[in-house]
Amino acid sequence: DKKWANNSLVQNQQMPWSRMLLGSLIVFSCLVASVSSDEDYYKLLKVSREATTREIRQAFKKLALIMHPDKNPHDETAHDKFLKVTRAYEVLKDDDLRKKYDKYGEKGLQDEQQGGGRYESWNYYRNEFGIYDDDLEIVTLDRGDFDAAVNSGELWFVNFYFPRCHHCHELAPTWREFAKEMDGVIRIGAVNCGDNNRLCRSKGINSYPSLYIYKAGMNPEKYFGDRAKESLTKFGMQFVKSRVTELWQGNVFTEIEAAFSSGVGWLITFCADSGDCLESQTRQKLAGMLEGLVNVGWMDCSTQAELCDSFEVTTSTTAFFPPGSSLKNKGSVLFLQSLDTREIYGEVMQHLPDLEALTKETFQSKLAHHRWLVSFSFGQKTMASHEYKKLKALLKAAHIQVGKVDCLTDSELCVSFYIQKPCIAVFKGLGIHDFEIHHGKDVLYNIIAFAKESVSAHVTTLRPENFPSDGKEPWLVDFFAPWCPPCRALLPELRKASIQLFGQMKFGTLDCTVHERLCSVYNIHAYPTTVIFNKSSIHEYEGHHSADGILEFIQDLVDPTVVTMDPDSFAELVKRRKHSETWMVDFYAPWCGPCQALLPEWRRMARAVTGMIKVGTVDCQKHHSFCQGESVRAYPEIRLYPQNANRRDLYQYVPYCSFKRNSYSVRLCLSTLPRASVDLTPDDFRNKVIGGKDHWVVDFYAPWCGPCQHFAPEFEVLARMVKGSVRAGKVDCQAHYQTCQSAGITAYPSVRFYPHLGTKKVRDS
Repeated sequence: DKKWANNSLVQNQQMPWSRMLLGSLIVFSCLVASVSSDEDYYKLLKVSREATTREIRQAFKKLALIMHPDKNPHDETAHDKFLKVTRAYEVLKDDDLRKKYDKYGEKGLQDEQQGGGRYESWNYYRNEFGIYDDDLEIVTLDRGDFDAAVNSGELWFVNFYFPRCHHCHELAPTWREFAKEMDGVIRIGAVNCGDNNRLCRSKGINSYPSLYIYKAGMNPEKYFGDRAKESLTKFGMQFVKSRVTELWQGNVFTEIEAAFSSGVGWLITFCADSGDCLESQTRQKLAGMLEGLVNVGWMDCSTQAELCDSFEVTTSTTAFFPPGSSLKNKGSVLFLQSLDTREIYGEVMQHLPDLEALTKETFQSKLAHHRWLVSFSFGQKTMASHEYKKLKALLKAAHIQVGKVDCLTDSELCVSFYIQKPCIAVFKGLGIHDFEIHHGKDVLYNIIAFAKESVSAHVTTLRPENFPSDGKEPWLVDFFAPWCPPCRALLPELRKASIQLFGQMKFGTLDCTVHERLCSVYNIHAYPTTVIFNKSSIHEYEGHHSADGILEFIQDLVDPTVVTMDPDSFAELVKRRKHSETWMVDFYAPWCGPCQALLPEWRRMARAVTGMIKVGTVDCQKHHSFCQGESVRAYPEIRLYPQNANRRDLYQYVPYCSFKRNSYSVRLCLSTLPRASVDLTPDDFRNKVIGGKDHWVVDFYAPWCGPCQHFAPEFEVLARMVKGSVRAGKVDCQAHYQTCQSAGITAYPSVRFYPHLGTKKVRDS
């Protein structure tokens, strides 16, 4: 990591009013945080750079219980030490902050809030922090993987909780026992709404704990019953649709043969007078765990004695009939002695047929016209590889076939794809060169979500052979490292964006841990780095890592509303501008967090004021001497250079616009410009609007009305947009109540359009 020296605080001084012309300077200061350190955040938390959010939480909790000042009352340095650890945790648990830190070090975090030096009590970290982080049967979900999980096709029961919620802690022991009971049947999840407030709000969570069932294709179902394990089990099992079939003389052979012809096996429990028979609930659980792979049935040998004798069953037992086996060949039947659900499941999975093996000779023909998910392995066979057998059934509806390649026996094939370790890849049915490698969690729900997204999206895994170096077509290339969590979080967003821009731009990803030399050619030193190659032009994307942010950035490249300036173009366009032109310029640095936050809003604002104000940016990291010469002292710093100015290098500081970083607040600052709308008195309204010969748009407002104040800058933007063809006016309904009443105004703000058509006519806008 680069070690960044702390910058000194910069205080922007307001210039004397006598030295200024009409116009505005808007300053967004990057403040240096009060708590800073040049220590490596990963080392502070004792985690690796590829640590997951869960691992980071676990590491922080472990340190909190040891280092907390409550446990070290005689150590005068304990507070400062723990504050550093807390700061490291707050940054690394957040994907956006973590990406900035990885790329720019602490310098990129200078304006981010740091909690004001606060932390919780030691008891909080011991009893309330990360309730389910240590429970293997419970999947802790966050905003990065929630949608992938609940849309995977598997059944999920999710507990939305808050760390300080007493009822959440009361439920926790029961939820753990319930998770163990349902393991393999229903996925049991938990969302910490303290860490994922935005996710919980988006799902309509307003009380804790809130328990919801999720499955792709159905609306979420909330649980309202009591919180006993039995009640939770009964509620959850009603969503397990797999049926258990009672077999008898009239259906047994047709049922089994029909399943065999579809490649599905049978697990049959024979219930006789002696021995132990699987209970009904156990059979139902197994049906859910083996759905799509194995049918589950049972036979009552007290009424079907002759049939049980034909299967040579004399005591209660459970038998597995693999797909493709024969009822006449008893040697192919696996008799199971266990009554434990997990043990039976494990035995069945091991004896199911393996994935279809693909070789160098068959690979091209098989994948030429069909979509495939391929597991590349290096000889190892684990329980995870047995779990992959489920993929065929789970991806059947998406028309994705599933196969495997052993890179030890087909090393040449794997080398041609630069595959150096076990992985999953999706080939999209367009030949063997159009594929995407999975870099998410090695769990079924994540793999399934990836496969479904990938075949619908247009993202390609790049290699030296297909890297877009010829400049013939526009490409978005994501340079990344698989160990980097923000990189993994970005990949689903790229897939969404690729669908929106299909036919306009191609999308690719390049793994810099595999293709180091190619990444170094483009001077890539931090991940993820997203670059647009548009013929001879190269543009690095610095905005939010979301599909919407990428789409806006590309839209602005195609139809730019923001002019990228260097010292020469700034002098030409701003310093020597026409008297009728107004310019707004953002002086920024790429490493500055607030600058990055402002970029997408800056582009939105530029589109909103198109035709009224020209908008530009200056990169002060690239043009450092120039920005110093212009007395730019903080980033981002926004200056407005007004029209009709005698001296065109002067601007005015407007303090109340500071620290706002969205398009609305930037437009609000435009209210400091000479207004395009006019205030209307009762006489003005009567004579100019009702009796005049101009078109008018009128904002009826009250000074005390909050929505009116929020709408005011929007109305001013409208007034500037229609200037010259429609006049804009405002009526204060507190001062001119009778005028508003006679106009039929009953709510504020109200906007009405009064067109001049030779008659007096009013239309609500």
